[in-house]
Amino acid sequence: MQLKTRAIVLRTVKYGDSQWIVDLLTEEAGRMSCICTIPHSGRGKIKKQFFQPLHLLDLVVTCRSTASLQRLADVRLQVPLVSIPVEPSKLAIALFVAEFLCYATRGERQNSALYDYVSNSILWLDGASQGYSNFHLVFMMRLSRFLGFWPNLDNYAEGKGFDLREGMFVDSVPLHKDYVEADEAARIVPLMRMNYATMHLYRMNRKDRNRCVEWLLHFYRLHIPDFPELRSWLVLRELYASN
Repeated sequence: MQLKTRAIVLRTVKYGDSQWIVDLLTEEAGRMSCICTIPHSGRGKIKKQFFQPLHLLDLVVTCRSTASLQRLADVRLQVPLVSIPVEPSKLAIALFVAEFLCYATRGERQNSALYDYVSNSILWLDGASQGYSNFHLVFMMRLSRFLGFWPNLDNYAEGKGFDLREGMFVDSVPLHKDYVEADEAARIVPLMRMNYATMHLYRMNRKDRNRCVEWLLHFYRLHIPDFPELRSWLVLRELYASN
C-alpha cells in the first residue's frame, strides 16, 4: 500500500553505505520510521539535504503492516526553510526542538491537530526576524495540550509553588522533589497564555529562560515514559544567546 502524506523530519541515521533511516512525524500516520536509498552521485530524486531537522516534506511511502521500517518511494520539499538552516541561533533551537519531538511524540498515532501545530510553529520560526527568544518555551508548553497533559492553572494564586507530578499549583511543598518554587512557578501562567505573536513582550534573561527549560523538560520526563536527557539542550544552553 502506498501512503501520501506531509511529514516533518525529526532525526536521520546513516545505515550502511547509501541508506538512511529517517524518523518522521507525519500528518496521516503519526510517527513513522522510514528507510531510503540516497545515491552517491546526488542525481536521484531523493537527496540527503531533504532530511535536515524540521524540514517539511511531501512523501509517498510504501507501507507494509508487518515492517518496522517503511520504504520511501518519493520525497519532495513541501516548503523550503530559508532562515533556520543558516542562522546559528535558529538552528540551535531547531536541533533542540527536533530531538525533543523525537521523544515527546514517540508512539503518537495520526493526529492532524498536533501535526498542524508543529508545522505552523516551524514556519513561524523560519519567518521570524526577531523576538523569538522564548520560542522553545512556548512551543513545549503548548505541545503538552496535544499530548494529553498540561499545567493546570485553575488554582493559581500568588505565592503557590507547582507540583510537577500532579501538574498543578499547591499551597505547600510536597514530600517529593518534583516541585517548582513559587517565584519560578509564577512564570508558568504567562508562558501558558502567551503565543508566538506576544511572547516577545515577556522579558527573561538567559539564566531564567534556561531554568524554565530545565523544569519543563523535567515535567515531560515525569509524564512520558523513558524520556531521556537531551544532548541538544546542553548545546542550546551554552550557545543560545538572548535576542
